[in-house]
Amino acid sequence: MAGDLIKNFPHDGVVTVNRVILKPEYSIDDLQERVAFLCENVKTYHSDTGFVGGFVCLNSGAVSNEGSTIGQAVESPLKGKEALIITFWNTFEEHEASHMSETFQPLFQQVLELCENGNEEIAYEMLWSGAAYSPEEAEQARKAKEDAA
Repeated sequence: MAGDLIKNFPHDGVVTVNRVILKPEYSIDDLQERVAFLCENVKTYHSDTGFVGGFVCLNSGAVSNEGSTIGQAVESPLKGKEALIITFWNTFEEHEASHMSETFQPLFQQVLELCENGNEEIAYEMLWSGAAYSPEEAEQARKAKEDAA
């Protein structure tokens, strides 16, 4: 079940994920600059043709010992080299049309120049999203669970 974490994201919307691993000769600043131009283009030309929102995140190097089951966690070797570009779309078809845009393609190619891993963009169907409870809602939820137990 989809929630309302991403404002105006439809329950049957599409999430796309690009994984970028920087070539050694490029910096995070290079990535941020090129991705900023790309994201501004998508917001400008596709906010009314299917784009709902997105974010870019960088591998911090931290590995959760509490959330990992592959042995004692150590620092990720891709710290500062790996980023995810995640976007939210009404439909996959609208996403694909955005990539065919004449204004998008040159900016996209500039981002791809940074990637040592090429690029594979996977589209996912949203199953669930949700925001945290307010402190009052959390207290009510805990009380309801205790009452039902």
